[in-house]
Amino acid sequence: MSKRTVQVFQIDAFTRQIFAGNPAGVVLGGEVLQDAEMQAIARELNNSDTAFLLPSTGADHDVHVRFFTPIREAMFVGHATVAAHVARLATGQAGPGHYRQKTRAGLYEVDVAGTVDDPTVSIAIPSPPIHAPIDDDARRKLLDVLDIDTGSLDPKTPIQVVGRNNTRLAIGLRSDEQLAQMAPDLEALKKLTPHVGADGFFLFVRDAHGPNTIEARLFSPVLGIAEDPVSGNAYGMLGAYLAQHGLLQLDRGKATFTGYQGRSLQRPGEVRVEVEASGGHATRVRISGTARLVFRTELSLA
Repeated sequence: MSKRTVQVFQIDAFTRQIFAGNPAGVVLGGEVLQDAEMQAIARELNNSDTAFLLPSTGADHDVHVRFFTPIREAMFVGHATVAAHVARLATGQAGPGHYRQKTRAGLYEVDVAGTVDDPTVSIAIPSPPIHAPIDDDARRKLLDVLDIDTGSLDPKTPIQVVGRNNTRLAIGLRSDEQLAQMAPDLEALKKLTPHVGADGFFLFVRDAHGPNTIEARLFSPVLGIAEDPVSGNAYGMLGAYLAQHGLLQLDRGKATFTGYQGRSLQRPGEVRVEVEASGGHATRVRISGTARLVFRTELSLA
């Protein structure tokens, strides 16, 4: 086999500062790689997710992106999508504009603005299904694992699974201080995953930094991610969840809030979430953020 070369980037998403936000690997030229090589590169980079960009294969999309955690392929990843489009900006493969991105989860509409030094990437997220609250037995097990009681929970936010392909368990807490002190048993959370039907546990506090703000933490040990610094996808799901429970301040059917995450890992970041809702249901959800290019290199394979 002839020598193959791909471009590799490390990009911190949902932040304006390097070494903050959520780091993602990005690999351009992924069409020369086999699946096992993509998985090996993602494991080597050891970010929560790595995006591999491939050329479009049809008129319905502009770019094809595959995502890998260190242990398996993922359907769609928000922060790695932001990183992927910043890498395209950095190489001149694409400029500001509107793009259709193909993923295993389907097509996503992505808008890119600014420059590689000051980019904004916005992603339209399909409104996710919101499942029934977890049963009493699963709820008791969850509170035991989190080492909290019912009084610690936000009474306006039932504990529910949100999502279809990527799933998160939404858990509202009353106190930002309590959220910061969380240190759950990750092995116990992993064992609890099949009982609640979610790949990640998204704990959040409403109005943590004033009106229209959320502070959150995400634990996904079953995906090989002890704690995710900043999750755009989870915040998109949360936007739909809050709309369904009437917890957004809608103005002519629209609401915007800012999500904060990553302080517990010394990687603070922000996600802007825009929700359009009608009849108590989200009809459109968009997540937006910026990013910083940390480094770029080339990787040669035989």
